Amino acid sequence: MSGIRTKWPKERLEGEVQPALRASTTVDEAARRLGISEASLRSVCKSYSIPYRKMLGTMTGEEPPDLARQVRELRTRVRELEEGALTDERVKREIIGVKEADPRPPDWLIETAKAKKAPGVPVLFATDWHWDETVEPGQIGGVNRYSREIAHARAKAFIANAIDVLTQHMVCPEYPGIVLAIGGDMISGEIHEELTATNEAPVLASVLDLFPVLAWAITQLADRFGNVFVPAVAGNHGRITQKIRTKGRAFTSLDWLLYQFLAKRFDGDKRVAFQIPDGPDALFSVYGHRFLLTHGDTLGKGGDGIIGALGPILRGDTKKRSRNAQIDQGYDTLAIGHFHTLIQMQRVIVGGSLKGYDEFASSLSLPFEPPRQALWIVHPDHGITFSVPVIVEKSRKARPSTSWVSWQEAAA
Repeated sequence: MSGIRTKWPKERLEGEVQPALRASTTVDEAARRLGISEASLRSVCKSYSIPYRKMLGTMTGEEPPDLARQVRELRTRVRELEEGALTDERVKREIIGVKEADPRPPDWLIETAKAKKAPGVPVLFATDWHWDETVEPGQIGGVNRYSREIAHARAKAFIANAIDVLTQHMVCPEYPGIVLAIGGDMISGEIHEELTATNEAPVLASVLDLFPVLAWAITQLADRFGNVFVPAVAGNHGRITQKIRTKGRAFTSLDWLLYQFLAKRFDGDKRVAFQIPDGPDALFSVYGHRFLLTHGDTLGKGGDGIIGALGPILRGDTKKRSRNAQIDQGYDTLAIGHFHTLIQMQRVIVGGSLKGYDEFASSLSLPFEPPRQALWIVHPDHGITFSVPVIVEKSRKARPSTSWVSWQEAAA
């Protein structure tokens, strides 16, 4: 340190070092002013116990020309960053071109005067399509097969069979519209190494292939029922991050991006309205019956071979009801996907899957679950009055021909 002290005697500190620090915003800038290295300046300051960090940028009076220029440049740069920030709203409005959604639900979900004699409003639940995932029958005892071609066929059967049930098997099938709830995990994604290796296509190609299918489905429902309301939430498989995020979850999901493109596709079609939340939950009401739509991966894990997934589902529902009641966002029925099983109750509806039984379920010896989705009707006076599964594929198991009812006589 003697060399440094010789070069920078104490009497020169006030005349050169301290003014350089006050006129600079960084130690490196002050060192350049003095013609020495940053390390040397730090050594000088430390050897004389100069609080150099506190002294930076403290010069009073007129700023030196170069410092004023730097301030102007920084302010300009901040404005440029603010104007060019790629926020979720800018993605929706400028890049995708989606207008700000109307926060009010469609009138036909609320008005009941014309619906007293009709069954009510049907709610069709599309969830867990896992587009482009492959399921090999040889690995699961031949009970299921899944591919892009099969997914196309099942999606078309899903819409066709739902329309058939609602129009050909109901008394007075007059509806003010239909709700198409989308529960997430619509594409397989690449969140696991085995999916990356076995998916039929990369994730962006999956989105491009699924988009026209969903657009066709919404068009078919609008043509048949007049109005379509589409609440849609993101799942966990479509994420583009390694781990699921609690902050910005929707904005890192290809599900969310797919829904935004669909909203753009139907922009201007007054028959179709979307609800695409920025968070994991969508709250909406049909004739005053309150639904909370969420994917279901946040409800918890667990279950066993006796009650299956009901344990974590009902525990998660209880916690979510308690939380929502505290913030004045209560609901009557929770609608979820994620668990790939069909459960239709008044309190909870689990929507099944289009993919059906797979290698993962088989490895855990989970009960067999065929590919199917949920459909229910909400009456203006009685709430949910009719629930039925929508079958998307014929049974692979042949059943023997029997009489319409049979019983065994008791032994004498």
